Amino acid sequence: MELEFKPVEADDIKIIAPFFGLRPNKTCDSVWLDSYIWRDFYHVQYAVSDGKALQFLMKKNGRYHSAMPMCREEDLPFYFNQMVEYFNEVLKQPFAIYLADEEAVRQLNLDPNRFEVWEEEDLKDYLYDASALKSLSGKKLHKKKNHLNGFLREYEGRYEYRTLCCSDRDDVWKFLDRWWENKVEAEEFKAQLDSEITGIHEILKNCSQLDVKMAGVYIDGVLQAFTIGSYNALEKMAIIHIEKANIEFKGLYQFINQQFLINAFPEDMVLVNREDDLGMEGLRKAKMSYNPIGFARKFGVRQKDFKV
Repeated sequence: MELEFKPVEADDIKIIAPFFGLRPNKTCDSVWLDSYIWRDFYHVQYAVSDGKALQFLMKKNGRYHSAMPMCREEDLPFYFNQMVEYFNEVLKQPFAIYLADEEAVRQLNLDPNRFEVWEEEDLKDYLYDASALKSLSGKKLHKKKNHLNGFLREYEGRYEYRTLCCSDRDDVWKFLDRWWENKVEAEEFKAQLDSEITGIHEILKNCSQLDVKMAGVYIDGVLQAFTIGSYNALEKMAIIHIEKANIEFKGLYQFINQQFLINAFPEDMVLVNREDDLGMEGLRKAKMSYNPIGFARKFGVRQKDFKV
């Protein structure tokens, strides 16, 4: 089995990026940036197979798992089976996927005698109508529009929306230090939040190579909110990977959310993916309050017929 895996580094983005967006996939994993942000948390490694597919090898709780291959839709069954063989013959363990996108699971229609498949309910991504989030029009988003208008009135002449670049990294680091000091979360989520902060730092250190979309809002000359996103051209979908704001400024979240979508993404964008809620009740309420139109569901896959 000739698959040579290596850790994902900033220099590798030009190699792996072309494999994303080759088949339908509405999850946040449908773009390369998510793999980079969480590369340390999941010990992400990749291999290019036949020049046609991107394969992943990751580790969680001491056990290897994979992801659905990034390849053309018609090639998915072949490269899925390639990874099953790699796990069985090279790693000597049953094949497993931690987060498989719904489109791939449906297409593969896996034999229930060979594979167990279950939905990871807490890890589904929230999907929104792009035009609704840009305009905040309609009864269901009325409160969001009020918060936005309140921010515009309260801080008129004091705020500035700005596209961020590498030279702004110090401002973001200082913001993150302040944000982390005031963050109170359950211990079970601390590892994810720590890894998210690590991923952000890696993006900022290598942003000139990564070509990511970043923006911030300055109030009285101080960065008080920032966001990082990607674009899935096949699905015409923005993915909001990171969005953080100082909650002392009411309406700031609504402002940066709206302005980022208006300024950073194509006008013909139809969907916005704001990722999952990790099972955190506060995040769930916040994401539901924006009136999602659907979800990008994710599934676990575990091989049942492996024999040593």
